[in-house]
Amino acid sequence: MAKYLLIAVSAFALAAAVTPLVRRLATHIGMVDKPAARKIHKAPIPLMGGVAIYLAFLLTLLVLGDRAYIREMVGILLGASFCSFMGLVDDRSGLSALTRLIGQTAAAVVLIISGVQVLVSPFSLVNIALTLLWVVGITNAMNLLDNMDGLSGGVAAIASAFFLLLAAMSGQYLVGALAAALLGASIGFLVYNVNPASIFMGDAGSLFLGFMLAAVGIKLRFPNNVTFVTWMIPVMVLGLPILDTTLVFVSRLRRGLNPLTTPGKDHISHRLVYLGFSPRESVLTLYLVCSALGVLAMYLTQATILEGYVVGSAVFLAGVYALYRLEKIDLGAANTSNKKGG
Repeated sequence: MAKYLLIAVSAFALAAAVTPLVRRLATHIGMVDKPAARKIHKAPIPLMGGVAIYLAFLLTLLVLGDRAYIREMVGILLGASFCSFMGLVDDRSGLSALTRLIGQTAAAVVLIISGVQVLVSPFSLVNIALTLLWVVGITNAMNLLDNMDGLSGGVAAIASAFFLLLAAMSGQYLVGALAAALLGASIGFLVYNVNPASIFMGDAGSLFLGFMLAAVGIKLRFPNNVTFVTWMIPVMVLGLPILDTTLVFVSRLRRGLNPLTTPGKDHISHRLVYLGFSPRESVLTLYLVCSALGVLAMYLTQATILEGYVVGSAVFLAGVYALYRLEKIDLGAANTSNKKGG
């Protein structure tokens, strides 16, 4: 555990040190999110925070990661690097939804070729299809979740913390090292991204975090329980971004809008604000939800099949009820996002 702590602290220190430099560079080259009628911030906010997260994560693993696992990390890091670069291009010039989808699929294919894929079915084609769905889905979910100061970075940090604990419990060094580096880099960036944020992670950060969390979720193994139960564990840990994405898709499709190309103040965080929460209270509430789901995921590692499916069914039904109640909130005229890509 000391090795994980060293990785997390080092990634934190690097992200905290690099983010102000990246912020200054982004301002200098005009890589900023400018104020507009559909946005909350009143001054240009630098968009390159994701670069700081990426650099802190990568440099920490290159220096402190175990060389014995480098070959296993190549596919994961290649796919994550491609997602981050694609996000940076999107932040700078803008990419179509189709181009982003193709790029995310290509990154997922890199994972599959490198041997990182879902293994819940005896049929390889089913596993490949589930891997593509999981990686592209979680990558987009974290991108969509980046709609309020500190939200996506904080959720990534909490999810990484639980993945780290789960990896440590089952003795999986590679997964633990990846999760520890993600945890430290996310918190280091959050120092500057909590409300009121002085820098945004941009798509370069949210796509990178989404891809990495999806990959770590796939790599986790639970030798003390059966796959019939343990497949729910990464889904539970990342339940909040999954719920938020589902809500956004259902809401926008119901209103006849394209869920991928139509930004809007229709996320869970925005709806909590409509209910009277402040933006900071909304984010903190969602942190608590994410943490509660992580605790349930920890329980599933030791649950019997009956216990696992009772808990899983209860969480699923609670999610359906939350979707129903949240979708009933009147969005009124507030139908545009406070951030690019929301």
